[in-house]
Amino acid sequence: MRRGIAATALVASVALAATACGGSDGGSGKSDGPVTITWWDTSNATNEAPTYQALVKDFEKANPTVKVKYVNVPFDQAQNKFDTAAGSKGAPDVLRSEVGWTPAFAKKGYFLPLDGTEALADQSKFQPSLIKQAQYDGKTYGVPLVTDTLALVYNKALFKKAGITEAPKTWDELKSDAAKVKDKTGADGYWGSTQSYYAQTFLYGEGTDTVDAGAKKITVNSAAAKKAYGTWLSTFSGKGLHKADTTADAYAHIQDAFVNGKVAAIIQGPWEITNFYKGSAFSDKSNLGIATVPAGSTGKAGAPTGGHNLSVYAGSDKAHQEAALKLVNFMTSAKSQETIALKNSTLPTRDDAYTAQVKADPGIAGYQSVLSAAQPRPALPEYSSLWGPLDTELPKIAGGKESLDKGLSNAELAIAKLVPDFSK
Repeated sequence: MRRGIAATALVASVALAATACGGSDGGSGKSDGPVTITWWDTSNATNEAPTYQALVKDFEKANPTVKVKYVNVPFDQAQNKFDTAAGSKGAPDVLRSEVGWTPAFAKKGYFLPLDGTEALADQSKFQPSLIKQAQYDGKTYGVPLVTDTLALVYNKALFKKAGITEAPKTWDELKSDAAKVKDKTGADGYWGSTQSYYAQTFLYGEGTDTVDAGAKKITVNSAAAKKAYGTWLSTFSGKGLHKADTTADAYAHIQDAFVNGKVAAIIQGPWEITNFYKGSAFSDKSNLGIATVPAGSTGKAGAPTGGHNLSVYAGSDKAHQEAALKLVNFMTSAKSQETIALKNSTLPTRDDAYTAQVKADPGIAGYQSVLSAAQPRPALPEYSSLWGPLDTELPKIAGGKESLDKGLSNAELAIAKLVPDFSK
């Protein structure tokens, strides 16, 4: 039995107050002194964290009865660290939770339902799809802080030199454009990723997914999925199409090639906007082109909705929860989101934060224009983990070490273990 405390079972436990991170100030439950809450922020420590740290200071000035212990936790470690901490009653009061983690932690009882609380006072201001993605079993467990999706980002100058006047709308058009770029500029036209998150766009283009959550069926090895991954595989071979990089540093290699003008187009998310501008190809920010990912054979184009919510630990005492709710409300306000967008070039989650000044950033304006094609993930606690088996198999497929059929069969077997009540 897990030792984490479910929201419905909160009691006045002295032991809990003493061990929860939020109770480390020794003033748990007291009203005569500042309450110290802990926030685990999972943003990029170099490019993004300073903005959040500055906002924390602003929050403390506006709320003198609350102190915030800010901790920047590496994103790739945060999920497991929080899971372990919550299970032993030592979790932070607030977590910057990736949207895919929200239903999993909510199911375990680690997150506090936020409906009707101060944290969600402005619920109507947020994009409805993002609120929906923060929900599980009819309750809301996070407030959207930043959002993202994938887009086709491209070098306008290279496209123009190749005689390409608009971004490709299908994968066939992209392949044709890649050959033109190679012929006219010598640069590669496109470099794709072997990571399953990026390959998800091909599934959406065929109207499918790794699973059908509603029907409780595994669909990663279906005819539609095979067609999608077949198209994905074809983008690694041909004139102007860079071969698959299956090394551990593939992400950095692709990003570096793009920002320095060695490849004309890649699929990428807005978390890299600030890094785009640091590259020699985009010292002039207006050279950055952003378009919806190419469509599949169904004519559909889509990419997964990503981003982060702020969630409150259900195991903290009342005083710490109330202070945490104030912090969440402050950090997700229109003013704070505008500041975050201007400093970090990330996408706000509420329309009133897209001010004229924010939209003056071509990266933000470009990504905002493709958000309509983003698809929310199903409220399936195991959903984010389903990409794990594909991250094992897709590099093998792209590297020629196993066939597409074999790789997808292996992925199907591994996914079946994660969702044992799903049929094949």
